[in-house]
Amino acid sequence: MAPIDSDDSTTAGEGEELRAGRRKAARYVVPVAVMGVAAATIGLVPALADSGDPDLPKVTAEQLIEKIAKSDVEQLSGTVRINTDLGLPDLGGLESGLMSGMSGGPGSGGDGEGSAADPSAKLTELASGSHTLRVAADGPDRQKLSLMENAAEYSLIHNGKDVWGYDSQSNEVYHSTAPDGAERPEKDVPATPKDFADQALKSVDDTTSVTVGGTAQVAGRDAYRLVVEPKQEGSTVGAITVAVDAETGTPLKFTLTPASGGAAVVDVGFTKVSFAKPDASTFDFTPPAGAKVTEADEAGAPAEIPEPGRKAEGDLAKGMDGLKVIGEGWNSIATFDTGAQGGLPTGSTGGDLGGLGGFLGSFGDQVKGDFGSGTVFKTRLVNALITDDGKVYAGAVTKDALVKAADAAQ
Repeated sequence: MAPIDSDDSTTAGEGEELRAGRRKAARYVVPVAVMGVAAATIGLVPALADSGDPDLPKVTAEQLIEKIAKSDVEQLSGTVRINTDLGLPDLGGLESGLMSGMSGGPGSGGDGEGSAADPSAKLTELASGSHTLRVAADGPDRQKLSLMENAAEYSLIHNGKDVWGYDSQSNEVYHSTAPDGAERPEKDVPATPKDFADQALKSVDDTTSVTVGGTAQVAGRDAYRLVVEPKQEGSTVGAITVAVDAETGTPLKFTLTPASGGAAVVDVGFTKVSFAKPDASTFDFTPPAGAKVTEADEAGAPAEIPEPGRKAEGDLAKGMDGLKVIGEGWNSIATFDTGAQGGLPTGSTGGDLGGLGGFLGSFGDQVKGDFGSGTVFKTRLVNALITDDGKVYAGAVTKDALVKAADAAQ
């Protein structure tokens, strides 16, 4: 595969146009889905697109980022395949309780009993394994996403002011109303290549190398490959590759490969895509007969994930104290205090973090430093150090980087 301007590397410091392009391209925020707060501190990474080497005009990395930012595609439909492999151990269902506790789903401790159709809980399933989605969009007021699993289907439909979630397996419906002037409802996890690409481009700064790495074909369409790599040492991120549709500027595929090598951690791409206007009936929804319908205001307020530097509130505050982010760029590390002395929280302390912590202790590496001692729990991307005095340091960085951060905080 012949590279196109492969030596053309650009950083945010080389022009205000690049900064403006990134800001416009990065529209959606990806809340925490895996490893608690740590995943919110990194830009997720993409890998190689499908086979093929179309002959396309040369472009620079800055031009390709601008092409993504200026993409005005509002109508499309297609099938998306998501593969996520963080290398997590089998947590015996504990991770489901943690995720639902954060998102306000069933068992979250809110005033309502929750719903199996609540999108804030249901879409966290995309954080691991392989999944097939059908997606459709017709402007800012109509979108549909359907998750196909084991002869069952979960659909999230936004049509005008109404937002519906439907789980066919449980025959439950979740309904909320979008505020006036709202665009598509935010999802708790990214679901399309564009969602991932927008988040990844937010990480582009002077700690990042951005190049054009050739061309490819994805879902039968010609595309450029935008390659994003950290310049810093200590990151677990290897490279991000975004396949960008040559005609429309729409991201068609996103892959994140780890610095340790091996299979992609995240690989998301269209297998079929059309930019024709979807039929209006695609976005129609009426609750099936006999379905249990839960209104959003009956489900209870979800637990809140705090912004960096701001304390958590509500149930989540039991496991966090003064969340903040230290470091810069790809070496950013989220840190907070669980308030649990003695290392990993136990089942009697730290809420959901307690049950998870006790189980993870057997998988961790014991470490020592100026900070004292603690346990490092590792995945293929996100690592976390929990010290014996209850502090947590987590991010897409190596074990050594976490220990240095804990030492520096003393």
